[in-house]
Amino acid sequence: MVDQLNVRTSGRPDRQPILFVHGFGCDQHMWRLTAPAFEADHRVVTFDLVGAGGSDPAAWDPDRYVSLDAYAEDILTVVRGLDLDDVVVVGHSVSAMSAVLAAVAEPERFAGLVLVGPSPRYIDDEGYRGGFSETDIEELLSSLASNYLGWSAAMAPVIMGNPEQPTLGAELTESFCRMDPDVARQFARVTFLSDCREVLPSVRTPTLVLQCSQDVIAPVEVGQYVADAIPGGRMVLLDATGHCPHLSAPSDTIAAIRDFLPTLAPVTV
Repeated sequence: MVDQLNVRTSGRPDRQPILFVHGFGCDQHMWRLTAPAFEADHRVVTFDLVGAGGSDPAAWDPDRYVSLDAYAEDILTVVRGLDLDDVVVVGHSVSAMSAVLAAVAEPERFAGLVLVGPSPRYIDDEGYRGGFSETDIEELLSSLASNYLGWSAAMAPVIMGNPEQPTLGAELTESFCRMDPDVARQFARVTFLSDCREVLPSVRTPTLVLQCSQDVIAPVEVGQYVADAIPGGRMVLLDATGHCPHLSAPSDTIAAIRDFLPTLAPVTV
């Protein structure tokens, strides 16, 4: 399975591993402006989620990928396959929650979590603001299902934000369009209908939430909710906008992760 996920490693094999996990509609190339900054002092690991980038199309099983648990298991598959310990996972968007599930399942493997633009639930609930109504999400999923390429062209620049950097919106659009539409439709439903709020208090891994000041997918209230719900969690509000600060504000993203790393104690089994 590790081979099917197009796993790549770089940096120092004898040092603490940092595993970067991309979000919906993206691939590991999206980490190119941030991950290399850690190669001098860490083992850097990236991979492509099933259905994305250079992953093996044969790995996609619609009966398996019906919840975020399957994506969390893929993170664990990479960790086990490379025999990694003391791992720091940097998970973007929906993969932030997959990383949380993986860390709860096998906490002895993980030293830290960096959650970039996380959302445990996208739909508003009583006493909780996710940023979308049920109608919003159903309309989004319906539009995506009926015309995935059109939806991608319209939504990717909005998700990226930063209209003053139009090349970033164009890049995200192209990335969305490269994803297999059937995979994208199911992954979108899994993503936008998920609710991981109950698992957050079970996290025992030191956690940093990286939150942009303006994010149409995960508003500031959501980032703060995640940081407050995880024991000992903390949030850094980046001077950045949009949902992909690792592309739009890589220097700030790198700096926040670097400040977090020295606070982590080695994992003891």
